[in-house]
Amino acid sequence: MGVSSVEPVTEGQISPARRWAITFSVMMVTVMQVLDSSVTNVALPHMQGSMSAGIEEMSWVITSFLAANAIIIPATGWLSARFGRRRFFLICTVLFTVSSFLSGIAPSLEFLVAMRILQGLGGGPVIPMAQAIMWEIFPLRQRGTAMAVWGGGIMLAPILGPTVGGWICDNWSWRWIFYINLPIGLGGFLMVSVFLFDAPFVKKPRGIDIVGLVLMVLGFGFLQLCLDLGEKNDWFDSGLIIALLMLAICAIVAFVIRELLAREPILDLSVFNDRNFAVGTMCIALVALGFNSSVLLVALYAQKILAWDAWNAGLVLAPGGLGTMISLMISGRLVARADQRLMLIGGCLLNAVASTMMTSVTVGMDYWSLAWPRFLQGFAMGFIFPPLQTLTLATIRLERLGNATAAYNVVRNIGGSIGVALATTLLVRRSQAHQTTLVSHLDIWDADTTAKLKQWTAHCAADPPHASRADRAERARARAPRPRRSLARSGRFADHARPRYRLITLVASSPRARETPRRSPRRRRRPRAAARERDRGRRP
Repeated sequence: MGVSSVEPVTEGQISPARRWAITFSVMMVTVMQVLDSSVTNVALPHMQGSMSAGIEEMSWVITSFLAANAIIIPATGWLSARFGRRRFFLICTVLFTVSSFLSGIAPSLEFLVAMRILQGLGGGPVIPMAQAIMWEIFPLRQRGTAMAVWGGGIMLAPILGPTVGGWICDNWSWRWIFYINLPIGLGGFLMVSVFLFDAPFVKKPRGIDIVGLVLMVLGFGFLQLCLDLGEKNDWFDSGLIIALLMLAICAIVAFVIRELLAREPILDLSVFNDRNFAVGTMCIALVALGFNSSVLLVALYAQKILAWDAWNAGLVLAPGGLGTMISLMISGRLVARADQRLMLIGGCLLNAVASTMMTSVTVGMDYWSLAWPRFLQGFAMGFIFPPLQTLTLATIRLERLGNATAAYNVVRNIGGSIGVALATTLLVRRSQAHQTTLVSHLDIWDADTTAKLKQWTAHCAADPPHASRADRAERARARAPRPRRSLARSGRFADHARPRYRLITLVASSPRARETPRRSPRRRRRPRAAARERDRGRRP
């Protein structure tokens, strides 16, 4: 494949000013979508009190959004070709903005969940479409910078989301996390309608694969529900989770077979025949698995173990965003000049070092003991995302770019969801193991234990007068698990962090990572053709 096959056909028609205007327009909508998905996690306790609902019921506010995202993203390439890229991007922007406003005024939990589904359907296609647009409008020498800007929006939003969401909920109301999308969505709509244009090389599909569309909705929807509800229902001890998993496997297998045989598939899976793309998507799944689970672990540790509020817990994640911004400014310039594979390996190794620093967690850790590894990890991510995305899409033809970015983001979302599911599951299981170990050392005949129980019994003397001495002693024993649970939770974080971060180290230093995708076509030269040209020029 020659360089000309992947050069943007519209490069000469787009001025630099318009190119960056398009970038700012699509990234404004993209950051709004990613930020909203992470801000909502912090607002759940506030929503719970306002809606008078339980924790399990409120979890559907998150689950419904993620399931709708998982359903719509695989069809992004087909939908943008069917309706036109500019029109479909505007439809998604309007749908997301309007559903955000309706979520803010939601009078009941059922209405809020329904609007979150619409938010997921409107916001899901924005991320792969923005990636495809920026890859197309930038010339080959600037695509590294374009992917750095795109990766910055994808990574910074989840890092800053908890901080922004915590501040809004504490100072205003949880409804304002949806209202703030209105001016951003309106501005993005106006700018996209002015600057964005349809791709001239995309062919409009003549028909619609109904069977493939139904299988896609069922397969990816059931898979996302299985990953989100697995830990709450004790995984395979629950008939619901087993049923969801079996339905997801059957539907996805049938979807793959259908798409391979269909003339106009919803998701063209033949793009995985490209070695660069296949290996790159596998790598982004591993990166998303480690990144999402590490962000979750740090946030939970700060809130559950260190008892910090949402604002301070978000400040722990903020240095990661600062490190990412610094490294993106560097890597965006190096991508076109340095070997992208070496940048990718260096970023993975630095990420492994930062992850290893997070394994020594204790109850008495201070802010900088968590913030400094987060800064290093964010700095490492800036050297992972741009070169990985550049290498993954380097050999994809422009007419297949929308489909490729959809498949790329499907795999990235699945990897991130699996990482979150594994993190939450291992945390709960290891917490139970540590708590059982600590309970076995709690002896009522031990002098220290007896003295502590007497101290708590005296502390409970303020109970109602009718409470007997036995009731006060029983309540004192009930207080004993509190410090025990704190130690158990601290132990589970350390217990879970070590094997996961060792896995990141192994992936970063593996030979496969060094052989991961080939250089972009810009670096592939044909020595024989070049020699013939030189000889032809020397002839009289």
